[in-house]
Amino acid sequence: MSGAVRVALADDQALVRMGLRVLIEEEDGLEVAGEAADGREAVELARREHPDVLLMDVRMPEVDGIRALKEIAADPDLSGTRVVVLTTFELDEYVFEALRSGAAGFLIKDSPPEELLRAIRLASEGESLLSPSVTRRVISAFASSSPSEGPRPDLSGLTEREREVLALVGEGLSNGEIAERLFVSPATARTHVSRAMVKLHARDRAQLVVIAYRSGLVR
Repeated sequence: MSGAVRVALADDQALVRMGLRVLIEEEDGLEVAGEAADGREAVELARREHPDVLLMDVRMPEVDGIRALKEIAADPDLSGTRVVVLTTFELDEYVFEALRSGAAGFLIKDSPPEELLRAIRLASEGESLLSPSVTRRVISAFASSSPSEGPRPDLSGLTEREREVLALVGEGLSNGEIAERLFVSPATARTHVSRAMVKLHARDRAQLVVIAYRSGLVR
């Protein structure tokens, strides 16, 4: 399937993997790049297949999803692989650690199928997907739980528009929503987001969200 988004699956429950596989294989433009039953297998799968997106459960035996995520995020050869964390509970304590460790976002396991598919596509395009019902609550809780972790991010290198865009990213808006709010094209919004990521050395949008809160742009 040429040009398809390649999705890898990591979950210790075979039934969960099977359900995800069926959902993804029935969707045009997506294909399954492989499966893993624990974090160690997930890292090996990522290094072998270089999937565009890795859907990964956080609670797995041997090596859990967080340790696997950290290994993947630290590997420059896997910079093109976006990890979306799957969790059972909205405010799972692992969510905060996942965002710190470079996850592109997270989803609740019982999210509607269309939300999961949207998350895969957004992640493959470099955007972040945090479950809409809890985005602000989770990020706010994450930000307030770590106020002492280093100095406030330095935003002095950003233009006024880039600071404005960063604040909107911090509110959980997508590029399309930012474009509507600022009356610019989606391509222009995407450019501003990309420039902010480069200037702030952020690996992905989830880290931009955290920076927006830690810098005080969003409260």
